[in-house]
Amino acid sequence: MSKIRITDTSLRDGHQSLWATRMSTDDMLPVLDDLDNAGYYSLEVWGGAAFDICIRYLNEDPWERLRVIRQHIRKTKLQMLLRGPFSSGSPEIF
Repeated sequence: MSKIRITDTSLRDGHQSLWATRMSTDDMLPVLDDLDNAGYYSLEVWGGAAFDICIRYLNEDPWERLRVIRQHIRKTKLQMLLRGPFSSGSPEIF
């Protein structure tokens, strides 16, 4: 029987749905170690809006966000939701 692999999406879709993607990197820090130790196959931490939101609303460097997340998430794979023309921003960018 094949192994079931679970991806947690709370660092991308969870706060996107509940907080309009306004969760700062500092807001994420307290749970990163716990998520890394939970046994997930991967964590979805990035999507098309994340880049735009980091710069436009949070005054954060999106690349630094990924570096910080990777410093805390050492055992679990990180993944990005990538789709269509808005893969790295909102329509206003294009």
